[in-house]
Amino acid sequence: MCGIVGIFDIQGGRGIDRDLLGRMNQRQFHRGPDEGGVHTEPGLGFGHRRLSIIDLSSGQQPLFNRDKTVVVTYNGEIYNFQALRAELEALGHRFETHCDTEVIVYAWEAWGEACVERFRGMFAFGLWDRTRRTLFLARDRLGVKPLHYAVLPDGCLVFGSELKALLAHPGLPRRIDPQAVEDYFAYGYVPDPKTIYRDVYKLPPGHTLTLRRGGPVGAPVAYWDVPFAVRENLDEAQVRGELIERLREAVDIRRVADVPLGAFLSGGVDSSAVVAMMAGLSEQPVNTCSIAFGDPAYNESRYAAEVAGRYHTHHRVEQVDPEDFSLIDRLAGLYDEPYADSSALPTYRVCELARKEVVVALSGDGGDETWAGYRRYRFHGYEERVRALLPLGLRRPLFGTLGRWYPKADWAPKPLRAKATLEALARDSVEGYFHGVSLLSDVQRGRMFSPGFKRELQGYHAVEVLRGWAAKAPTRHPISLAQYLDLKTYLPGDILTKVDRASMAHALEVRVPLLDHPLVEWVSCLPPALKLRGTEGKFLFKQALEPYLSKNILYRPKMGFSIPLAAWFRGPLQAKLRAAVSGPALAGSGWFDMDYLKAMLDQHQSGIRDHSAGLWALLMYESFLRLDP
Repeated sequence: MCGIVGIFDIQGGRGIDRDLLGRMNQRQFHRGPDEGGVHTEPGLGFGHRRLSIIDLSSGQQPLFNRDKTVVVTYNGEIYNFQALRAELEALGHRFETHCDTEVIVYAWEAWGEACVERFRGMFAFGLWDRTRRTLFLARDRLGVKPLHYAVLPDGCLVFGSELKALLAHPGLPRRIDPQAVEDYFAYGYVPDPKTIYRDVYKLPPGHTLTLRRGGPVGAPVAYWDVPFAVRENLDEAQVRGELIERLREAVDIRRVADVPLGAFLSGGVDSSAVVAMMAGLSEQPVNTCSIAFGDPAYNESRYAAEVAGRYHTHHRVEQVDPEDFSLIDRLAGLYDEPYADSSALPTYRVCELARKEVVVALSGDGGDETWAGYRRYRFHGYEERVRALLPLGLRRPLFGTLGRWYPKADWAPKPLRAKATLEALARDSVEGYFHGVSLLSDVQRGRMFSPGFKRELQGYHAVEVLRGWAAKAPTRHPISLAQYLDLKTYLPGDILTKVDRASMAHALEVRVPLLDHPLVEWVSCLPPALKLRGTEGKFLFKQALEPYLSKNILYRPKMGFSIPLAAWFRGPLQAKLRAAVSGPALAGSGWFDMDYLKAMLDQHQSGIRDHSAGLWALLMYESFLRLDP
């Protein structure tokens, strides 16, 4: 795993400032502490920080083809590189290393832009072909690896793994994008392709960007999508067997490494499934790790210990200090833009723990999105049944009125907290799903933002992110559509971003077998009833795993990976939160109604309402504003 940067003169061959390129590269030292490399030529500069995983003695980057006409800087792993190498050798290409990087340059020579369709793995890379005068940027199908880029006012394009690399360039505009701020407070992250800055973009997952010197800067082009082409009349027993074989193979190809390898083991279904497959493939005990919390409501360590005991793993567990606040001020620097998933804190700690034993760790990320494991899919399905009974013209006034009058009862038992459901039923399908996943509701954001900020938005609403993806979706089934929206937004924008930054802060490579793209394609084409049946998410996945994991692991209530924010904000973080939310950074932006922010604080800290999610988002945004880019 690595960090990449580049500078490309779009219109000509001006000289590249090698010192500047080096500084951009060094901003990502944490991503690749083993080696660094820089290449410059007229109009082009590539930089690379290397975390050595395969072929430790060679494979330094930027890496060239034999005649030095093609050069690549690359972050990731291509798991089928050996098969591709054999195919390329049969076409006459000669290799000088045993690493997967060299496959990219010859795959480009053989297949051009279509080369990415051959790659199985996680990757982001920039490639320059001097003969074709072409720069080619690419990102893997699911967005496991990041890639940011911007076109500067001077006509150069810059790119990098993390925003901090681009921010090292003095010519990068730093204007905050109001639409990205609206998105952030709705979703808790800035969805692709936006970043917090108007002029900087994320290359979307499953997309490439091709620039020819002297030509225009076009739009990214999609090369892959999740099919959701449902196959009917399947034999469930056969599907269970095929699932295990596909899962085992996806895990197996991710075990290739010349450095110590292990796995995260939370005790949940997904990480436990990965460990079970690893144990069956390895002659040596699998290295596993987990973290424990003192509060039983957040502690899954005993379930992790059960799986570790069953498979005789070399298990390491550490208890997190229940008042470990030291990371809060560091999060903004890790993510470079506002990011409000508070599970970033324990994720950072479990990556820190894993790196003490291994350099590569397999994770169970992606199982909820692909197998419909989130409770919100079930609730969305219920709401869709009601929506089907009444037209929107009747539902909107009926449920809208009920939702406005129904009290916000954070204190009440869950069955009595009907306000959000009533509000969702007053909306169409996409609006309803958006309402369910929103960090702060439309009403809350409307009250939180100042009139000046609303003018800056010019009518923009964060639901447009989901509407855009829904218009492209290959399915109209309510559950499959919700999964598709999450695969395009929440998975890359929140889950994979969280793991990438937290792991790379410790120079730890994380591989995600449940997001193996052939496996994702296959699962997407299974009938929705095999994923969500009644109240049971991941239905067939859990059934297939019954020979490998106990029912105590498979069928217990989902806990998640969270921290006690509400209690923190009423206790040890009370003063810090008040200083941040009422401080000069938020007030000075002119984009917030400070009286409403004070009301949120007062209501939460008095126990009247639970505003912990919104207050955490404000705390993280305030930390971002105080960053020195």
